[in-house]
Parts: sequence; C-alpha cells; structure tokens
Amino acid sequence: MTKTALITGASSGIGKAIATIHAKAGGNLIVVARREDALQKLKTTLEKEYNINVFVIVKDLTHPNAVNEIFNSIQEENITIDFLINNAGFGGHGLFYERDWEEDLAMIQLNVIALTALSRKFLPHMVTRNSGRILNVSSTASLMPGPLQAVYFATKAYVTSFSNAIAEELRNTEVTITNLMPGATDTGFANVSGMDKTALFKNPFTPQEVAQAAYNGMLKGKLDVISGLTLSQKLMMKTIPIIPKKIVLSQIRKMQEIKK
Repeated sequence: MTKTALITGASSGIGKAIATIHAKAGGNLIVVARREDALQKLKTTLEKEYNINVFVIVKDLTHPNAVNEIFNSIQEENITIDFLINNAGFGGHGLFYERDWEEDLAMIQLNVIALTALSRKFLPHMVTRNSGRILNVSSTASLMPGPLQAVYFATKAYVTSFSNAIAEELRNTEVTITNLMPGATDTGFANVSGMDKTALFKNPFTPQEVAQAAYNGMLKGKLDVISGLTLSQKLMMKTIPIIPKKIVLSQIRKMQEIKK
C-alpha cells in the first residue's frame, strides 16, 4: 500500500532529502514550507521522476494558526497521513540578552509549538488505525546547553525529551516516534543562524547522508537516530556526562564563536 508522508521544511536540506527518499520508495507526499517556488519545483521533479503524487501546502509555521490550517486542508482532501516528519526549524546565534526577542519567540513557535501541535493533531488518528510513524528532527544540541545559541539548544532539548516520552506512551501500539539528532549538516541552517563561520560547521555532513539514516531509523521504529558526527564529535558526546559542566559550557562556547 502506498504510504503518504507529511514533511515540514521540505523545500531544502534534510526535509527535501527525505522527500526524495520517500518518493523513490513509491510514497506520496504532502510538502510544507514557506517558499512556494521551491515546493512547486520539488513537486514537478518528484512527480515526473517517480510517478507519485505531491500535494503542496505553503505555510509559515511561525504563525500560531498555521498548524490548524494545515490539518484542515488535509482533512478536506481526505488524505491519510502515514508518516509525519517534523523537520522545519531554525536557530540563531548571539548573546541571549542581545538577540531580537521576536526572532527567538518565532524560533520557539516553530521548533517547539508547531512540532508539538502537529504531533497532537495527527497522532490520535494513527493510534486509532494502530499504524503510523513520526520522525521529529531534533539535534545533538539537545544533549547539552548551548552558550551563544541558548534558545535553539533549549528548543531541541524539548524535542528530544518530548519525542522519547511519547514513544514510551506508544510502546504497546504499532505507532512509533523516532527522534533524529543530527550533528552539523550542510542544510543552509548555518548561514541563516550565523554559524557558518564557526568551528562547528567547518566540515558539515550532507543532508542526504543524514536523511537516509533518519528515514531508515523511522521505518524501523527506532527511539533515537544520531547521524552526521565526526569521530572527534562522537568522542566528545561520550565524555560530556563525565566532564565538569563549566568546562563543557566553555568548550561549547568556543566551538560556536564566530571566527573573524
């Protein structure tokens, strides 16, 4: 049976890469993002190459009513969502007390509230059918505090905690939630967030590498998928719990300082 995936932030990066993987597997798509031109181009490409159906929804998920509008549109089309991929998100660099407050509020709205609301909208239908997969895109940033990206790291900590908790609530069903924690990935995120000149994004992984690991993990119903880490970053992740927190904070800050 053909599976339909709803993907937010599908116009670029990991979201676009997952859309391509799903289309190649013969699945239909609902793609959501702000840029209609990019979504229409993706629709044309995937429908032509893989003979599947792509439904485009142009929405800005930083707007509080966007989730309701997306849900209502899908209900009106009578489309069943088999896979929900909450990929949309953004970050921002700088000292918290100097950053634009409205931008950080929008970040919380997108990274936390929209993701939670979409999960709440579609999860009851999956549970009723006893079938479905949710993939929430978090970050390895969720496992530590992030000086110079305080709000972004905190929103991703929420995503990981939320995803893991709901996964346990669903343990006796055939519905799963997978939490993706990528490392530095070449998605355009670094340019938007101001992180492109930091040590953290010196050698980022490709979206395709991360997307394939995420998609495979989602299908298997894995709890967590960690992808896009160098050997040194993997070692650092293992040592974080045993290093004094002040030292960890200092190291993370240095990794995120912009090189001039």
